[in-house]
Amino acid sequence: MQSQFYTLTDYPNGLPDRALFKLETQTLPELAEGEVRIRNHWLSVDPYMRGRMSGIRTYVDPFELGKPMEGGAIGEVIETHDSSLKVGDKVSHMGGWRDIAQLPAQGVTKLPDIDVPEQAYLGVLGMPGMTAWTGLNLIAECKPADNVLVSAASGAVGSLAVQLAKAKGCHVVGIAGAAHKLAWLESLGVEPVSYRDRDAYELSDAIKLASPNGIDVYFENVGGICLEAALSQLNEGARIAVCGMIDGYNDKEPAPGPSNLAQLIMRKAKMQGFIVADHWANYSYFLNEVAPQVAEGKLDYKETVKEGLESTPDAFLALFNGGNTGKMLIKL
Repeated sequence: MQSQFYTLTDYPNGLPDRALFKLETQTLPELAEGEVRIRNHWLSVDPYMRGRMSGIRTYVDPFELGKPMEGGAIGEVIETHDSSLKVGDKVSHMGGWRDIAQLPAQGVTKLPDIDVPEQAYLGVLGMPGMTAWTGLNLIAECKPADNVLVSAASGAVGSLAVQLAKAKGCHVVGIAGAAHKLAWLESLGVEPVSYRDRDAYELSDAIKLASPNGIDVYFENVGGICLEAALSQLNEGARIAVCGMIDGYNDKEPAPGPSNLAQLIMRKAKMQGFIVADHWANYSYFLNEVAPQVAEGKLDYKETVKEGLESTPDAFLALFNGGNTGKMLIKL
């Protein structure tokens, strides 16, 4: 059986060029004991993957040039040499950026028996959803009646973070760009704030208008002017959960830090970065809380779906120009 997969031909400087992604074909070897073969149905592309294209190890190893790239995927077992999985099982795994994955069964997880679309386990019930839940609850220690600010609030992580905060009884402000994204946030009961055509001072004023009583929790996905603006509106004892800083992922040179970082001292605030993989032992708690709400339609989540394996690099690059609302997915 043959598999098509993407490789990276060189490490980019700045926004990756589409030509760096090469679609290749290989004949898969016979299954070894303990391996499974999976036909992928859905692939995930996520901003963190840009860090794996740097050629250096961050919190995860970089992609190897000329080797199959990796990412979250949902598929169906079509052949197995492991007793824990049978043909027909729907599973999640990290053998993405390809149509057929052949992996050790220990790296494959059978999907829970919950009445939700299978691709939800790449988004609202997968890594992005778990990230939102972890950052809000375990890192920022969000409490009822907190004033909460979320950047990239219409993305896969941010859109769940704002809804979980609303469910706690918080006043929630969401930063986004495009008009339809702002309208969606407003429909969720979130105070929408646009970052478009604003500097940090103007964005700070807009946040103050949306949250006159300041900010107790900031869920950071962007960095740049969003962070600088948020720092100016912190309340005493505020908590900042730093999930990502997508604003700088494609910078060719290091960007200067926020000019008002001293606000952390004056407001006695806490700012903590986190990697969701370190908290995966809590996934069952997240699933127990969030999955029933998804199944019952109590959480609104959006997906931006691109068709076909060939669309995977373009879908990834679109993450950096606002090309997605909610989770970016590739349907095979």
